[in-house]
Amino acid sequence: MGAAIRAGRGIRTVSVAERRARLAVRHHLAASERGGTVAGAVADIIALHGTDPASVYLSAWARTSAAGPPDIEQALYAERSLVRMLGMRRTVFVVPAELAPVIQAACSDQVAERLRRQLTRVVAQAGIAPDAAGWLAEVGEATVSALAGIGSATGNELAAAEPRLRTKIIAADDNPYGGAVNLTTRLLTVLSAEGLIVRGRPRGGWTSTQFSWSVAADRGTLTAAEARADLARRWLQAFGPAQASDLQWWTGWTAAQVKQALGQLDIAQVDLDGAAGIVLAGDEQVTPPGEPWAALLPALDPTAMGWRERAWYVGDHAAALFDRSGNIGPTAWWDGRIVGGWTQRTDGSITVRMLEDVGAQAPAELDSMAQRLQEWVGPARITPRFRTPLERELTSQ
Repeated sequence: MGAAIRAGRGIRTVSVAERRARLAVRHHLAASERGGTVAGAVADIIALHGTDPASVYLSAWARTSAAGPPDIEQALYAERSLVRMLGMRRTVFVVPAELAPVIQAACSDQVAERLRRQLTRVVAQAGIAPDAAGWLAEVGEATVSALAGIGSATGNELAAAEPRLRTKIIAADDNPYGGAVNLTTRLLTVLSAEGLIVRGRPRGGWTSTQFSWSVAADRGTLTAAEARADLARRWLQAFGPAQASDLQWWTGWTAAQVKQALGQLDIAQVDLDGAAGIVLAGDEQVTPPGEPWAALLPALDPTAMGWRERAWYVGDHAAALFDRSGNIGPTAWWDGRIVGGWTQRTDGSITVRMLEDVGAQAPAELDSMAQRLQEWVGPARITPRFRTPLERELTSQ
């Protein structure tokens, strides 16, 4: 496969309107483009953000025509066509099972190495064992072995089977809460990042954050370089055309790793309204605009968090929609851009706030969609894990 970026006089300009038309189709957001299955819709956008459990369900709802919570649970816990894993940027994602080995080699292994070094340092500082790395490896192996025997267990249940998980450590500098905590959560996070264990069904409803664990399936044999090239290709297919800096931000790779990954692909250069962009060669065809479409996307939705350079779809609304750490809250979209936000109030009602005047059709369709979402959510209550200014304001009213 060619490694050069195709450039020259033939570079064409990809307008903002065209980028918005592409995401309507490729992210299954336009009504006519909704996915037939949850797993299929997820595969086309690589992953759903899984840090906030409710967002997984709401993101799937926004991209399928009829999927309810039982359908999403079926894909996650019965079919296991979708799995939760720690991946890009040390973030929990829900990904297609067949893609998990790619993300593991491309991103998770690097994250796991850093997490294990950090935890080994914490164990050493606590004076738990003369050989902190060896002791931690032994406890980890015993934990995976215990989990294999149990089949499925929460952290507390695993700690009962392997008491060393209850060893007290002092939270490291990367933990904002500090203080003495059990080893359990930190070590389980490391083991999951290493691809040894996976999160399973939560204890509670679909908004619960208390997950059970099980032993992971055997990982693939891809090298990191092969996996990064594969993931970069998939990302460009779903999110391109874009800037190389967008890919670097989304993956959490270094600039050198991005350059190496793109160097294995056949890439065409495009002009993104004055910024240098890239797209897969052969994928430069124009996507014609369709009918205007509305979408209500949850906090941390993969479309809203898909690019580092977001002005082309966020506009001037970033201050209202993002928290100080760069996490986006629930958003209201009209024809490929964010025009407002939404929240669920304490009485269960879904309310939308427009942030700009885009005519009468958009508010009407978004309000109708809010009513459908309210019926879909039912008695469940949704509070984003990361609160944003607009979401807090709407909830308090």
